[in-house]
Amino acid sequence: MSCRVRVLNVTNVLPSQDQGAVYSSPPPPDDGLIKLSFMDALFIDRAPMQRLFFDEGPDVPPFPSLVRYLQTSLAVVLAVFIPLASKLTYRPSTGDVVVDCSRGAVSSGVKYVEAEYSGSIDDMRRLAVGDEHDTEALMQLGPVLAVQVTRPVVGDGHSAVVGVAIHHALAEGLSVWRFIRAWSAVSREGWQAASGLESPTFDRTVIRYSRAEEAARKILHAIAPALPVARSPSLCTPPDQRRRSFILRADEIQSVKQEILTQNEAMGEKLDTHPSTFVAVLSLVWTSIVRAKNLDPAADAYYLVPVDLRRRLDPPVDERYSGNRRAVLRQGRRERRRRAAVLAMTEGDPLRAVDAWLETFAAIYYIYN
Repeated sequence: MSCRVRVLNVTNVLPSQDQGAVYSSPPPPDDGLIKLSFMDALFIDRAPMQRLFFDEGPDVPPFPSLVRYLQTSLAVVLAVFIPLASKLTYRPSTGDVVVDCSRGAVSSGVKYVEAEYSGSIDDMRRLAVGDEHDTEALMQLGPVLAVQVTRPVVGDGHSAVVGVAIHHALAEGLSVWRFIRAWSAVSREGWQAASGLESPTFDRTVIRYSRAEEAARKILHAIAPALPVARSPSLCTPPDQRRRSFILRADEIQSVKQEILTQNEAMGEKLDTHPSTFVAVLSLVWTSIVRAKNLDPAADAYYLVPVDLRRRLDPPVDERYSGNRRAVLRQGRRERRRRAAVLAMTEGDPLRAVDAWLETFAAIYYIYN
């Protein structure tokens, strides 16, 4: 397939020094280094979180003006979210990975790409919402650890797609959306809007676990044993696979829920609660993947589910915390031995069960990698 996206210009956006002077964002540590928590370490080799925003209509300014507005407002917001303009750095002396917010690390800024797509805005939208995805073309719209603004060649000039990518080790979904909302507010209302932004915190010590650094190193050793070289995540679907979107109707979801109840009764077990829609859909996806992989029917098959812990920690983590606050739960097809640990993670103090799920995670990762 010929490349549909042509790069027009590439620049680097630095945090605005003027904005940094008037906004009292919490400074990074004296050495400019923020240690990753063991929850951050789980995502060190994952593909960046990528978001696409479609902007069209008569109020959308001409592309050069749009590029300039977004670039200027990004610099303002980066002064508030300094670590997003930093680098992940491996420290051989300690065997860990840190967020380097030193002046030298931030000096390169955030890669900002201007591009154009050889089609219309409708063509671009179909890449994201069509039944069958053209993954290669879709990934050309979404940058890696950067920002990309893409205009369609075909059309009236009042449309563009903004792509944002942030490394998952630095932030999770809610933190990304907080950054996006802040950037959106400043781009619409000007730099004055930054004064009303809530100051994010990147201090990982708010997650109180006595063996946090040891746990982070264990996870890094399991996930990326060849640091500073991490496994390169594949951003595109392998050539022998296809990616599609499916819509499940309410009656189909209800049928899956009933099937779960029927199977549990047949095994002599009774669920404490009725299966939720999330559980039903997740079960359908998981079992479909297991069947497609042609695994041994008698063997355990595992799934990993990130669970948001910010309100379950003691004390709870502030909503302004920008980082991963998730643990990974797993369940095997025939596995029941860790159910107590799962309950502790979801209903009690999550950190009491850290040792158990770290041991399980390391074992599963070793088996499947």
